[in-house]
Amino acid sequence: MGSTMEPPGGGYLHLGAVTSPVGTARVLQLAFGCTTFSLVAHRGGFAGVQGTFCMAAWGFCFALSGLVVACDFTRLHGCLHLSWGNFTAAFAMLATLLSATAAVIYPLYFTRLQCPPEPAGCAARDFRLAASVFAGLLFLAYAAEVALTRARPGQVASYMATVSGLLKIVQAFVACIIFGALVHDSRYGRYVATQWCVAVYSLCFLATVTVVVLSVIGHTGGLHCPFDRVVVVYTFLAVLLYLSAAVIWPVFCFDPKYGMPGRPPDCPRGSCPWDSQLVVAIFTYVNLLLYVADLAYSQRIRFVPSL
Repeated sequence: MGSTMEPPGGGYLHLGAVTSPVGTARVLQLAFGCTTFSLVAHRGGFAGVQGTFCMAAWGFCFALSGLVVACDFTRLHGCLHLSWGNFTAAFAMLATLLSATAAVIYPLYFTRLQCPPEPAGCAARDFRLAASVFAGLLFLAYAAEVALTRARPGQVASYMATVSGLLKIVQAFVACIIFGALVHDSRYGRYVATQWCVAVYSLCFLATVTVVVLSVIGHTGGLHCPFDRVVVVYTFLAVLLYLSAAVIWPVFCFDPKYGMPGRPPDCPRGSCPWDSQLVVAIFTYVNLLLYVADLAYSQRIRFVPSL
């Protein structure tokens, strides 16, 4: 369950929350996140789904980082009904992935060396360049926290701070990319086999999120069998399921008997079903490798669920 409060007579404020290496990384996250968000909102500008995603990612990360720093500095995290170590480790990994994605998308879609036409002009270009730099620094700040808090060999740690726990966040994030490609005119409903693949992606995603949520709220001890054993068995089943999808999806999308082995020349860029099918295939293999790595690490970890 939640972390314990300081004993009577101790300080109410925890200066290490902002002066320790992890605390410094979190303060930098707030500074870089606020700067990036402000530069884009003030003059940099954003538009479309890509710009909205970047602003939402930066806003979400800034809000949660502020909550983490405030609760850690005031020691109020002991009042929350969750495992603080699991929560902060899971959020840091998720924020790293979100900030990395935004740091790639924003310069790719909005940053140019040439000045845009008026009324934006060269000022908008300068703001976008500066926002791109701070977006990269924001990613590095979150990655630094993950590196600093990751469990070392022989160290007693919460599950989400282990390699296996961090991989769970990456697996769920990759699954979201797959879902995004699936709903973008991937035509997965044409065959029962591709519908099976969608069921595999959904089942594994839900199970992974369940493991993360149980760890974060500190309820892993309520299971009728050891949590680490449940995680290993589930990960093994996920490897088998993803292996089936890794074989079935390419066959029914790119084999000449069922689909197109190459991109159709008349397929419009940005709304081509073949492109979505390729993205699904690539990230299916990515997640398969992540689950295999997770299974390998799960054999060796020992964690304390309540930290």
